[in-house]
Amino acid sequence: MNLLLSVYGATAQGLTWTIFALGVFITFRILNYADLTCEGSFALGGSISSVFVVGLKLNPILSLFVALLSGLAAGAITGLLHTKLKIPSILSGILTMFGLYSINLRIMGQPNTSLVGNKSLIFMIKDKLPTAAELGIMDFILQTGVVLLVGLIFSLIAIAFLYWFFGTEIGSCIRATGNNDTMVRAQGVNTDMMKIAGLSFSNGLIALAGALVTQTQGYADVGMGQGVIVIGLASIVIGEVLFFKAKNFAIKMLAIMCGSVIYRIIIALILRLGLDTNDMKLFTAIVVALALSIPNMLKNKPLFARKEVKPPINVTKN
Repeated sequence: MNLLLSVYGATAQGLTWTIFALGVFITFRILNYADLTCEGSFALGGSISSVFVVGLKLNPILSLFVALLSGLAAGAITGLLHTKLKIPSILSGILTMFGLYSINLRIMGQPNTSLVGNKSLIFMIKDKLPTAAELGIMDFILQTGVVLLVGLIFSLIAIAFLYWFFGTEIGSCIRATGNNDTMVRAQGVNTDMMKIAGLSFSNGLIALAGALVTQTQGYADVGMGQGVIVIGLASIVIGEVLFFKAKNFAIKMLAIMCGSVIYRIIIALILRLGLDTNDMKLFTAIVVALALSIPNMLKNKPLFARKEVKPPINVTKN
């Protein structure tokens, strides 16, 4: 029973993190851009959501939209640093992430904020449902069910929107820029604007994910974005390994959602085996490294394999 509850909770948690993985997918796979802004924009979304719910007592759904807009701005700043000021991609993301740390502290006014006792999105939905006692179930099952439903709805909406957007002319230009920006530039497309747009959309989704995760887990922390890019990469890689034959863009994004859920289930099972929580990041790094390297190793031929020598072709002259 406890094992099933752990898997149940991990599934709900994985769905709430799907939007974050989709944001990382835009930069990592589509733009072919190593962006570290995500660690700052994720915490930015969480900070804004906590202030709206706890400090301003405003509608938690409104905080999601504000977090999305703030993430768009953060991504645009990274894009401007890279395209207009010619700062290398990794460094431009680090600079934005570094600046966002202070901004997040300014927004919250303290290192962390608890949402317990305040009307978060999960609280609002749960309040409209029958109580756990009336349903004859544990409160954990009811609350986790609400989190699972919210995560699933937001994930499917994000996947549907991205599928539509990247099928438009602008979305196709962003995808082409990631594949071959020189060729796209030769067609008269402003590749700098495409990179800025891609980074904005990516970090907008990531900030939205930060706000959503904050409302589901019940607190925000200024350091909640530290190392999250590895979690996003793990979700992407696991999904790609399981659905390596997928060619359809929508299937690829659904694979990321499955990868996010599977990653969380793996973590939950590992924790049940008694692994120290302090070793989680090391374990995640090993999983990502193996998942990235194994497909490439399988494609390569053995190092000491014997090469077949083809017999020479005899050419007869008339």
